[in-house]
Amino acid sequence: MENQDKTCSAQAVALAFLGGAVAGVVAGILLAPKSGRETRQDLRDFARRTEEEVLERAKEARVALDEVIERGKQFVAEKKAEVESAVKAGRETMKEKMEKCCS
Repeated sequence: MENQDKTCSAQAVALAFLGGAVAGVVAGILLAPKSGRETRQDLRDFARRTEEEVLERAKEARVALDEVIERGKQFVAEKKAEVESAVKAGRETMKEKMEKCCS
């Protein structure tokens, strides 16, 4: 029961923080010394810059992901070659043992 009280209070604190942040943003916009047109233009500019940054970071993340995928493919190919080599060596050894045993 004690854990539930802590969880609820943590959720309440987080919700109160988010509510306060939203209220602060709204109050800041409403009480800004700029006109509505200037404020809207500033918000559009901010949204445009943010969108460009997000798209750029997404491109960077995609490049990094592609590099990781390529390294993973190389790793798998190397390990596959090692396993195939080990299986081949095992078959040859087994064949030799069978020939010695049965001859």
